[in-house]
Amino acid sequence: MKGPLVVGAAMALGAALVGAQPTKQAAQPEQQAAGEQQDLANALSEAGANPLEYLRVLERHLARYPDTPRRAELERAAARAAIEAGDDAAIILYGERVLARQPDDVETLDRVARALSLSEAKDAAGRAFEHARHFEELLRQMHADPAHGGVTVAEWRDRTDRALARALCYEARAAGALGRGEEALALARRSFETYANADSAREVARCHERMGKFADAARALADAFTVTDARNGDEDRARDRQRMGELYRRGTGSEAGLGDLVLEAYDRNQAWLGARRLRLRAEDPNAQSKRPMEFTLGRLDGPALRLDSLKGKVLVLDFWATWCGPCREQHPLYAEVERRFAANANVAFLSVNADEDRALVKPFLAQEKWTGAVYFEDGLSHAMAVLSLPTTLIVGKDGKVFSRLTGYVAETFADTLTERIREALGE
Repeated sequence: MKGPLVVGAAMALGAALVGAQPTKQAAQPEQQAAGEQQDLANALSEAGANPLEYLRVLERHLARYPDTPRRAELERAAARAAIEAGDDAAIILYGERVLARQPDDVETLDRVARALSLSEAKDAAGRAFEHARHFEELLRQMHADPAHGGVTVAEWRDRTDRALARALCYEARAAGALGRGEEALALARRSFETYANADSAREVARCHERMGKFADAARALADAFTVTDARNGDEDRARDRQRMGELYRRGTGSEAGLGDLVLEAYDRNQAWLGARRLRLRAEDPNAQSKRPMEFTLGRLDGPALRLDSLKGKVLVLDFWATWCGPCREQHPLYAEVERRFAANANVAFLSVNADEDRALVKPFLAQEKWTGAVYFEDGLSHAMAVLSLPTTLIVGKDGKVFSRLTGYVAETFADTLTERIREALGE
């Protein structure tokens, strides 16, 4: 959901549309289609990489060619450019058109719900609530996804919890604009409890303030002021501090005790953060792992493996995936090297699978007649900067990467790997 990726996708889509061959349409002759395509190509080339200009080009093109057969693709590109440009009106306009065709588009739901929730208009708030509620439903399904989107369990939980907190915050904001104060407060609290962040805390404060509970609103702003949130800048904190003081004085008649309120909030949020880390650690033993030898790898058939249990040995890690053709070709060569060191107790060979869909692994092994234990990478690829497959890493007795082989050369791989293992052993 990062901005540069949004524009990149929109511009790639525009390039694809420009590069497509014109097709004959019943209501649009081939010549007209070719003319439209050329106009789009010329306009996009002038827009460059500026997302706002890119959006304006698409808008002008859609106005000039209202019956274009590529309307759906162009409106999707416009929605993505609007997101990058931060144009809320265009996000709503084109985003809702995208959602009318693709209601489960999670990224677009996120941005449209947010943009609509910023409005106090009843109609906008009602649409914001519905989009945010659907966003929440999809996120809860994703949260339980066993594939974890190709990342570790902890990373997946972190991403989906953050997004769930946003969805609930949008719902709270919309419910407040619709005059449903108690519901809005409950949603805002659930948002903060799901993933403590400054926006959710501010929404809790806003709900309390609407109800005239100024001291409670100040307490919520103390959470916004002290919570660990990378998106909460110094200016945001300064505004929170000022508003917190104003509300506290309205609720208590003075600022006496405000410092204690802030310290309590700090302690409360640090305790929340610590408890979350413990929960993630219980669910994912690699949640706080920074160094490769701290990782625990799940096994296809058998108990998980703590890499630190192999400390003092030379480790040879083969990173591969079922979809990787070169991995399949390299495997007999890797197996040959493993046989060469079969009698050496100081060397451990680990087959590390990097498939996102783990259900593919067992039938693949049966089909290819591969034997031996297979472990899942469980975030180790990222920790060890494995950027392509196959990659073979040799970890020395000190737990540090001794050598790295990216890809392979069939004629030399076995001998090269053998030589490097012997060097790591000090032979």
